[in-house]
Amino acid sequence: MGVFVLLPLVLPLTAWPVARLAEQHLHPRLATRLLTGTAALMALCSTVCLGLLMVVGTAQLPGNPLPDAWSDPEVREAVPYDEVVGAAAVLVLPAVAALCGRTLWRHGRLRRRAHRALAGLPDTEVAVLADELPYAYALPGGTRDRIVVTTALLAALRPAERRALFAHERAHLAARHHRFLLLARLAADANPFLRPLRTAVSYTTERWADEEAARVVGDRRTVARAIGRAALISRGTPAPTLAGLALPGPVPRRVAALLG
Repeated sequence: MGVFVLLPLVLPLTAWPVARLAEQHLHPRLATRLLTGTAALMALCSTVCLGLLMVVGTAQLPGNPLPDAWSDPEVREAVPYDEVVGAAAVLVLPAVAALCGRTLWRHGRLRRRAHRALAGLPDTEVAVLADELPYAYALPGGTRDRIVVTTALLAALRPAERRALFAHERAHLAARHHRFLLLARLAADANPFLRPLRTAVSYTTERWADEEAARVVGDRRTVARAIGRAALISRGTPAPTLAGLALPGPVPRRVAALLG
C-alpha cells in the first residue's frame, strides 16, 4: 500500500478544479448539491482515515490502552512511518473535532442572537429592523422562517428591486441553503484542502437563489440591479452559514450570469 493509505487525506486537493468545473458548467442547484455532497464525503473519508491511522500508529506505543491485536503487524507495515503518522493523527483528530464543534457553536449562537434581535417585532414573514447598516439575510428556524432586512437597505432599493430581494431570500429559505453552507463549512474544518468547495458552495447557493428570484420576478435585469446595488452598500450577513442577497464574494460573476 505505502503512501496510498494516505490518499483520503490528500484527495481533497482535487477540490479546486472540481469546484471550478461545477460552477461553470452545471446549474447552480445541481452544482450546490454535488459540491456539498462531495465535500461531505471527502471530509468523512479523511476523518475516518485519521482515526484509523491513530489506532494503527499508536497501538504499540507504551501506555496505550488499545489491545495489541487492534494494530496488526502487517497493517502497520503498510503505513509509512506508522508511529510518526499515528502520533500526528492523535493531535490532528481532536483539533478537527474542536474546529467542527466551534463552527456548530458559533452558528447556533448567531442564529439565537438573530432571533432575539427580532423580539418585539410583528411575527410576519419579513422582519424590518431599524438599522442604519444596510443588510438582509434569510433566518431559518424559530416559530417560523423569517426574512430579515434593515430600513437602510430597503431605502436604497427601488420597489422592483425590493421584490427581487424578497424572492431571493425566500429561495434561500425554501431550499434550506443554510444547511448546505454549514455542511460545506464543517467539511472545510475537517480538511483544509476542501476550502475551495466551501467557497464554491457559498457562490452556487447565491446563484441558485438568483435564478429563482429571476424566475419569480420575471426580469433578470431587475435581479441583477438589486444584487449590484445591495452589494455596493451592504456588509453581508451576520454569519457565514446564513444566506443573503449581498454576501461578499464574486458579485460581478453573479450579475454577468444573470445578464448573459
